[in-house]
Amino acid sequence: MNGSRPLREAIRAALRTEKEAMDFYRAAAQRLSDPEAAALFSRLAREERQHAYSFYTLDRRHGDLPPFEDLLATPPDTTSSWWRALQSLAAENFTAQAALRLAIAEERRLETELRTAAAGIDDLRARSIYLANAASTQCHWRSLEALYAERYGA
Repeated sequence: MNGSRPLREAIRAALRTEKEAMDFYRAAAQRLSDPEAAALFSRLAREERQHAYSFYTLDRRHGDLPPFEDLLATPPDTTSSWWRALQSLAAENFTAQAALRLAIAEERRLETELRTAAAGIDDLRARSIYLANAASTQCHWRSLEALYAERYGA
């Protein structure tokens, strides 16, 4: 994203990313037989929902956006990297260990993406939301890493 990119386009892209992460965590939590990992994934899904809402409220006009709850109720984007990675994992070896490794990698990638996007956004309000979400995303992968290290070692 760069400073010339319209704010509304940046908001739409951020909403898509947060919904993709939310859908990933919800679906993974439902598949996990490990109660502690499932609870963590469910919590992260709720947090991704909150991130999406922060982007949604950034643009009060919404124009072509449906109501927030309707937006989140849409089916997962099966072309997203989060969803494809989850489906690939499900087809191979869906274990808590593998799901945690995947979530850590996706969260790290997302943090980098959010920080890069923030650096290219001129609107201070939008940049601050991206940076706050990047910080929260960093907390996500650290929580995931802590559970992983506790269970499986470093």
